[in-house]
Amino acid sequence: MKKADIHEFFRRLHAIEPEPQSDLKYTNAFTLLVAVVLSAQATDEGVNRATKDLFQIADTPQKMVDLGLEKIRDSIKTIGLFNTKARNVLALSDILIKQHNGEVPGTREELMALPGVGRKTANVVLNIIFKQPTMAVDTHIFRVCNRLGIAPGKTPDQVEARLEKIVPEEYAMHAHHWLILHGRYTCKARTPLCETCMVADLCHSKDKRI
Repeated sequence: MKKADIHEFFRRLHAIEPEPQSDLKYTNAFTLLVAVVLSAQATDEGVNRATKDLFQIADTPQKMVDLGLEKIRDSIKTIGLFNTKARNVLALSDILIKQHNGEVPGTREELMALPGVGRKTANVVLNIIFKQPTMAVDTHIFRVCNRLGIAPGKTPDQVEARLEKIVPEEYAMHAHHWLILHGRYTCKARTPLCETCMVADLCHSKDKRI
């Protein structure tokens, strides 16, 4: 996609949703971190159902540790890989208490040192909580960027690096949110809704349905 088209692409997405929000429900930096960890290979809707009661009783690292592994596991058992995720949530909560005074750290390196936290999770936290213009590449963003030719790459890291270079500065803060929403609700994997897409004229994908 040409530079002018990329700028127009993000301009239109901004016009539709100037201040996009995560679909994950959270109340503070810690609950966001936990929610994103739980969202791996799970839907945001499923995570929200599981954490609705959990976050009411354990919205800090200390409360989560006090809750214990069994109760954490029981709270999230409807989510895929819940056994591993429960152990990670407990372990990262303990580390936050012992190494970060119970606070969520604000660097990618510190976040990725936590159990269950990969680069995408760290980027989400850095973007939403610490207001950094990071590009958290999930399956939706990876598909959209390759399908439309916005930021093609063979790996999420390649797509992320490309996005950092081509996204106009004025749209960088919310770019990954717009791409996620576009991929989740319009540019779907199997049946993209090209007929109602606001950026269809900018798209030259072989998957284009109109």
